[in-house]
Amino acid sequence: MFKSIFCTFRWFLIFLSLTEIVLSQSPKQDFSIIILNGVVYDGTNSPPKLVDIGINGDGIAAIGNLKNYTASKIIDAKNMAVAPGFINMLSWATETLIHDPRSMSDITQGVTLEVFGEGWSMGPLSEAMKRDELSSQGDYKFDIPWNSLGEYLEHLEKKGVTPNIASFVGATTLRIYTIGFDNRPPTKEELDTMKLLTKQAMEEGALGVGSSLIYAPAFYANTNELIEICKVAAEYNGMYISHIRSEGNNFLQAVDELIKISKEANIPAEIYHLKAAGKNNWNKIDDVIKKINDARKSGLKISADMYTYTAGATGLDASMPPWVQEGGYFKWVERLKDPEIKRKVLLEMNTPTDKWENLYLSSGSPDNIILVSFKNDSLKYLTGKTLSEVSKIRNLPADETAISLVVDDGSRVGTVYFLMSEENVKKQIKLPWISFGSDAGSLAPEGEFLKSSTHPRAYGNFSRLLGKYVRDEKIIPLEEAIYKLTLMPATNLKIKKRGSLKVGNFADVVIFDPKKIQDHATFQNPHQLSTGMDHVFVNGVQVLDNGIHTGKFPGKVVRGPGWKK
Repeated sequence: MFKSIFCTFRWFLIFLSLTEIVLSQSPKQDFSIIILNGVVYDGTNSPPKLVDIGINGDGIAAIGNLKNYTASKIIDAKNMAVAPGFINMLSWATETLIHDPRSMSDITQGVTLEVFGEGWSMGPLSEAMKRDELSSQGDYKFDIPWNSLGEYLEHLEKKGVTPNIASFVGATTLRIYTIGFDNRPPTKEELDTMKLLTKQAMEEGALGVGSSLIYAPAFYANTNELIEICKVAAEYNGMYISHIRSEGNNFLQAVDELIKISKEANIPAEIYHLKAAGKNNWNKIDDVIKKINDARKSGLKISADMYTYTAGATGLDASMPPWVQEGGYFKWVERLKDPEIKRKVLLEMNTPTDKWENLYLSSGSPDNIILVSFKNDSLKYLTGKTLSEVSKIRNLPADETAISLVVDDGSRVGTVYFLMSEENVKKQIKLPWISFGSDAGSLAPEGEFLKSSTHPRAYGNFSRLLGKYVRDEKIIPLEEAIYKLTLMPATNLKIKKRGSLKVGNFADVVIFDPKKIQDHATFQNPHQLSTGMDHVFVNGVQVLDNGIHTGKFPGKVVRGPGWKK
């Protein structure tokens, strides 16, 4: 009996050994993901190729004929365009990603990197700035546990977001942190503080310095102040990027200022959302293009980005002179309640000038001004109406209506202004140094986001480029458009291993149907997702599968070249 038991045990051991051999010899997957049969636009502006892409981990592992290889997941991209993930050069998803990390309006257009920092950045923040931010929150609320810009970006990554994130440090933020809302130049000590804060931000991974010079208190900064902080960013190989001081009556002079800052600070510079604003200024675009081309020929690295619409969006503060806004919102409202000051503001709102950027006049008519977001729930019924319509409801002239809304709402009131010409939009798209930015948050057509309206660029800026201007109107070929959405901005920002489909690069990859990519958002009904973007990968993780969000949040902080690890 003992012999029988021993033989049975011996055969059991042999069985286990054979099982281990079989398991160890089971086929191993070559890749985690293979994208087969796609028409691959690699981001370099080269003609597309019929090649396959293999992804392992967070990177691109192989490009070529992968038909005989295995993968955990295989996507047949026949007749589909395969491209690097798109870069949103001007994103205001700083707060919307805290509220909803899916980034639905952008991820459904293929945006895998959101770049923040148009004048305002989410750090550095003083305790007073944090209190102001908390008190100004509208439809969605969030805590502010961070102080520096780097801490904010790490906070988002740790919380979990779908896209990658990066940021410039805002010149406005530096100014408020150091000087507050005063209309004066900094003292030497204050300027030294601003430069130190710039240094800290660059070492935390900021891409450079961003400004927005039509708004108070940024408007109060002189050229030398900007040059000095840009010199610090230049030491870290950063960029200066600016909503220039004027896109209207002083358009040419504002471009000259940006070029001067670039030259004297020895820093590459980019113009945010290039445009000639106001019908009387539309003809200036050719002179601006010449200025930029001449600067580039002289050796300066000047570029620009844009959105694909003839209307901009900001607030009613852009309809009032900056002097009345000194000291921040509450001081602004206090002055507007003074009858004598109010009369002066109304006069200036209706007087053409080159002293400040007056979008109330540039729009041509209150019929061309749409009110899209209010903080005060009692005013939300006015959302989507023109200033002209609201003036009739309030039985006030349009200019007085604008003032009354700012006073009543507790905010600057989100506003769309129709300012540009379609001819200029098409002309700019063709420029070899133009990339693209939405100048909007990344939203979703649900929940808290529906409490306010928005500019359709939040949902359609990139798909509108690929659908309307590339496919339908053939303004530029698809490979050039993809280059302007990927490798060009990545190169300008000095971001490594992103922006092109190349072995060793991060696997930020989009798959879409060029025949079907389409924006649907309108000014009347902006909360509509784009369609035609089937699959999106961020750092090798699929976040969009047949147009449906996968619930994955693999986004990482993308840091600038000055980052001190």
